[in-house]
Amino acid sequence: MRELKWVVAPPSPSVSPALTFPISSALRTPSSNGHTHTRRFPSLSLNCRATAIADQRLMSDDRMLVFVPPHPLIKHWVSVLRNELTPCPIFKNAMGELGRLLMYEAARDWLPTLRGEIQTPMAVAEVEFVDPREPVAVVPILRAGLALAEHAGSILPATRTYHLGVSRDEETLQPTVYLNKLPDKFPKGARVFVVDPMLATGGTIVKAIDLLKERGIGNKQIKVISAVAAPPALQKLSEKFPGLHVYTGTIDEVVNEKGYA
Repeated sequence: MRELKWVVAPPSPSVSPALTFPISSALRTPSSNGHTHTRRFPSLSLNCRATAIADQRLMSDDRMLVFVPPHPLIKHWVSVLRNELTPCPIFKNAMGELGRLLMYEAARDWLPTLRGEIQTPMAVAEVEFVDPREPVAVVPILRAGLALAEHAGSILPATRTYHLGVSRDEETLQPTVYLNKLPDKFPKGARVFVVDPMLATGGTIVKAIDLLKERGIGNKQIKVISAVAAPPALQKLSEKFPGLHVYTGTIDEVVNEKGYA
């Protein structure tokens, strides 16, 4: 039996790349007469140290890494999702919360940042921002991916969403693309979250990543976000996309006869 080339790994310490951009700030405070006063601080450029944009994590080999963050909230929302008695509104909410947490973990050392100094109301302070000039591309695979990606904009300062519709033949389990809103070409160095709640047989997610690679995206520029993953899908991803990172709420041991985990 062929040795699996994917491994389950914990998140690594964060990396802090840096750039520069102009910043201005203001503080709004209520007064005793009910009016709001705006206290403005001078616009300034961040005084950045001589650092360059760091690439996303580079591994010592080409194994695919699968991250199952051990956070109790992730375990909680996975449990809610998998309970057959969970009502639909709560199921949708659980999916959104799980997606938020997984994207938070996946973005930990992946985003380009700006570091420098700003004037606060009290003193000069060293600060760090996520660079808004490089929005993360979020690719939810319709329709279920929409719920898992619902809160992407609430945790990422800048995003662009590209919808991708993929249906699966229930007899052959082969994927068919019925909606493709991906750009013809992604910017160099773009970062992409591919959001697919269930990685079971792997046909849908493999098709989605193939389309991204046709548009100039490398394996290490992609992070897959899923609620549940299973070995058949992980095996396919490992064989086709070495260096890929997958973040999932849990890993199932098997898929059923209909190709579901």
